Amino acid sequence: MSVVHQLSPGWLLDHLSFINKINYHLHQQHKPCCSKNEPTFVHFDSLQMDSVSSFGTSATFIASDSTTKPDNDAGGNCEMFVQKYVFRPELFDVTKPYITPAIHKECQQRNEKEDLMNDVKKENFISTIGKKRKRCVVFNQGELDAMEYHTKIRGLILDGSSQLIQEGLKSGFLHPLLEKQDKCSEPMTLPLDTCNLAELCEMAKHLPSLNEVELQTLQLMEDDMVTEQDLFSRVVENNSSFTKMITLMGQKYLLPPQSSFLLSDISCMHPLLNCRQTYDVIVIDPPWQNKSVKRSNRYSYLSPLQIKQIPIPKLAAPNCLVITWVTNRQKHLRFVKEELYPSWSVEIVAEWHWVKITNSGEFVFPLDSPHKKPYEGLILGRVREEITLPLRNADVKMLPIPDHKLIVSVPCTLHSHKPPLAGRFL
Repeated sequence: MSVVHQLSPGWLLDHLSFINKINYHLHQQHKPCCSKNEPTFVHFDSLQMDSVSSFGTSATFIASDSTTKPDNDAGGNCEMFVQKYVFRPELFDVTKPYITPAIHKECQQRNEKEDLMNDVKKENFISTIGKKRKRCVVFNQGELDAMEYHTKIRGLILDGSSQLIQEGLKSGFLHPLLEKQDKCSEPMTLPLDTCNLAELCEMAKHLPSLNEVELQTLQLMEDDMVTEQDLFSRVVENNSSFTKMITLMGQKYLLPPQSSFLLSDISCMHPLLNCRQTYDVIVIDPPWQNKSVKRSNRYSYLSPLQIKQIPIPKLAAPNCLVITWVTNRQKHLRFVKEELYPSWSVEIVAEWHWVKITNSGEFVFPLDSPHKKPYEGLILGRVREEITLPLRNADVKMLPIPDHKLIVSVPCTLHSHKPPLAGRFL
């Protein structure tokens, strides 16, 4: 279970443990070789593999195999090789805040000095034309709303996270950063962000033949050889008890047991709708528009109108729990509460916050930073029950969702990896 500590303010999570408890075991049949099976080095982006194969070029790990001989081996010399994958632990090795309080204070002083100098120049200029004005700092409405919201939840974030962090330090899950370790630590080289799934989704939605033909769900079978074209714009399922590996544009992806995916974007969701399945929990992490995204051009963002077009009412089971990750921009928060959820007939039941900390229990950003906060919000709502729609199981009672809870965890250093929401609290 990913929950390390549970207190009244919320939960302290171990994101890495949650990922590694997923059954990433790949079963393959091979002919035994004469040489002994010795550990080798393997490569696989953000996953560590106990095996004898080599994938990717981003990181190196020691690997080992486990082998079993099938009972139905009728004279053949096949053995079953089990390859186990685990997530790279160094991707959760956040030892220092992204911005320390000292650097934050220095930046504030520098900005205040620059503002003062600029205002002095403006005042000198204004005085030359016979006018005088007092220097003042003017905030736009968005900044004022953000400050008001932060003031309202600051105590909740600070007090609640402090309690959970103290429990983590007592149990040894979190550990104080020693000064010696701080000086000796070296920056970690992250794997190159070369995932091509976005390009594949873009290719899929421009294939007219796939939009005209209703493709059946593809169930991955043992030793299936599938191509990118086989996976475009159709639901792909792994109903087995073992992990499956698929190759897309030369990159290998692991599909956990009892899972499925749709290689597409929201403009082409009819394959998912055609399955006629509904879901009890739907988690949405929209690519919100912001200045950073515009400057970096790192990924495409969705407009509010595009987000509203996601067919949640058709995908949600009666009383489905809908969870939406929201940035700290108040414009987005108001949109979810006042427009998005009402358009989906979703009633808000709770607002939670994810607090990001280091391995030693510090906030990754200063709590009162005017630019970036060490927390993000998520809005929880339930689809309003329709009288004409019976409950999936009348004997099942819905547990109440508590409000104003905190999820405290060390974030993954890869971009936009959110903590797990499966576990004791959902």
